[in-house]
Amino acid sequence: MWLSDFTLVLPETVERGSVRIENGQITEIVSHAVPGGIEGKGQTLMPGFIDMHGDMIEQELEPRAGVDFPMPVALGALDARLAASGVTTAYASVSFSRGVRDGERRSFAHTSNIIRQLHAAMPEMRIDHRIHARFDITFENAVGVLGQLIDDDQVDLVSLMDHTPGQGQYRNLEIHIKNKAAHHGISETEARQMVANAIAERTRPQDVILGNMQTVAKMCHAHGVALASHDDDTVDKARLMASLGAVIAEFPVTMVAASEAVSKGMMTAMGAPNAMRGQSYSGNLSARDLHAAGLLSILAADYHPAAILPAVRILAASDPDGLAGAARLATANPAQALGLTDRGVIAVGKRADLIVADPRDRICLTLSNGQVVYGNGTIPMPSVHSQTATRPAFA
Repeated sequence: MWLSDFTLVLPETVERGSVRIENGQITEIVSHAVPGGIEGKGQTLMPGFIDMHGDMIEQELEPRAGVDFPMPVALGALDARLAASGVTTAYASVSFSRGVRDGERRSFAHTSNIIRQLHAAMPEMRIDHRIHARFDITFENAVGVLGQLIDDDQVDLVSLMDHTPGQGQYRNLEIHIKNKAAHHGISETEARQMVANAIAERTRPQDVILGNMQTVAKMCHAHGVALASHDDDTVDKARLMASLGAVIAEFPVTMVAASEAVSKGMMTAMGAPNAMRGQSYSGNLSARDLHAAGLLSILAADYHPAAILPAVRILAASDPDGLAGAARLATANPAQALGLTDRGVIAVGKRADLIVADPRDRICLTLSNGQVVYGNGTIPMPSVHSQTATRPAFA
């Protein structure tokens, strides 16, 4: 199958040309139109997006408080949503953290069950789904459960997070209190008490927290699972995470923390909604500012996958390499960080994970492993077919 006469977003440049696909792989790239191929008429063809952090599965499983949806329904809906947003590899973020419904002891059992159900359902999905386990470093009772999941090859990425108010993402307590009040529909006085209770509940001796982090880091290293930090807000925290072997600093809160992470060889990841909107909803570091400083490596869906394409387009206007450079933030760079050596670029021998965007920046075609998994009807679709993805090991 030929995709003919598209604007190709290649690793370093953007050029007009055509791409041939056979058996799920890119087998040829030429700089001219090919008769008989699927006509692109100059529309943009780029690698499928690789989302290393998407919070959507928990929303799909519980769309309203106390309303549980079956896994096949929830994952099927998310799968279709991701394909329509141009995401061809998605790391579903599932949390091992305090405050999960059903209480502390049941929450990590509940989370573990979700991960195992997700893993079992993946072969039936349109795109390549993976598991991102978000581990709250104050939640020592879940260390063993996470370790068993890693032993059983159920987890592909682990991030170490601490959502104790007063540091990290919630370092600005006043903004956090206002957001809490708005979210729960309560007064700021009530929200302030909620935050105080959370601080008291989550506070742990530093040696306990460090021990949790070291244990999880060792498990990840032993099994070749990628490790990420979360919400680094100080130089010391970024330095500690690098020493534990983290390869990604996701959502750094301050410029100095991001700079330190990069200096230690880590890639930084920011939310596409942040980049699209030009600001963090919690008043933290702007993804655009991080990009302007040359310190942004990866764009993640965070809570809205449809934000990735517009975020790429916005950053392309100021990226030194234009659209090719901005596209790498959601394709080649996360592939590199996560050890996905078979995808992330339009190149011969790579997986045919591809998306087509029209002049209005709408996703009009998504291919996963060479198969059409989404189309809006503007480009002829030869077939719709699901196929199990090959899982390269993290290197």
